[in-house]
Amino acid sequence: MGRHIGPVCRLCRREGLKLFLKGSRCDTPKCPIDRERGVPGMHQFRRGKASEYSFRLREKQKVKRYYGVFERQFRKYFEMAARRPGNTGDALMALLERRLDNVVTRLAFATSRPQARQMITHGHVTVNGKKLDIPSYLVKPGDQIAVKDRDHSKKMVALNIEGHSMPPVPDWLDRTGDEPAAGRVSRLPASQDISLPVQPQLIVELLSR
Repeated sequence: MGRHIGPVCRLCRREGLKLFLKGSRCDTPKCPIDRERGVPGMHQFRRGKASEYSFRLREKQKVKRYYGVFERQFRKYFEMAARRPGNTGDALMALLERRLDNVVTRLAFATSRPQARQMITHGHVTVNGKKLDIPSYLVKPGDQIAVKDRDHSKKMVALNIEGHSMPPVPDWLDRTGDEPAAGRVSRLPASQDISLPVQPQLIVELLSR
């Protein structure tokens, strides 16, 4: 699985908003967004007016970096969303929101999606009582997500929950236990459950060209 190995704060600066790629550190004075630093690079102020293509590209890049997916995988999600009835943009965001690493983060078991992916691949998370080490697994209504019942896993998640600074648990998820930490998917996510300020229609227009 590919991964970004460069400075992740640069990604937030490029998009101009917090993507919470470093968890609780994003809420400290060390965050470059709070220090009013501009976009990365030597020439921070670019001439000319941004094009329509640029607006659409930035929306796509924002979503990819927020959920931690690369271009090929993102295209697959778009193709899945295009085959579903209803609004393609909303279907795309719902698919990304259903990723297991996102659910672990939204339940506050991890402070960031990169940490959630590491927890899942290292076997700290179970789905319906079975270990699952696939961060891209799409959860379904009724799925039970829990932390593995061992001291190391429970201690790590307890520290994350205690110092968690992400938004509260969304309505489509329920916290069902604390020892070990557990949650349940009560329904599929809707457009109002997306925490990232994004315009999915612009992404659809870009990828439909």
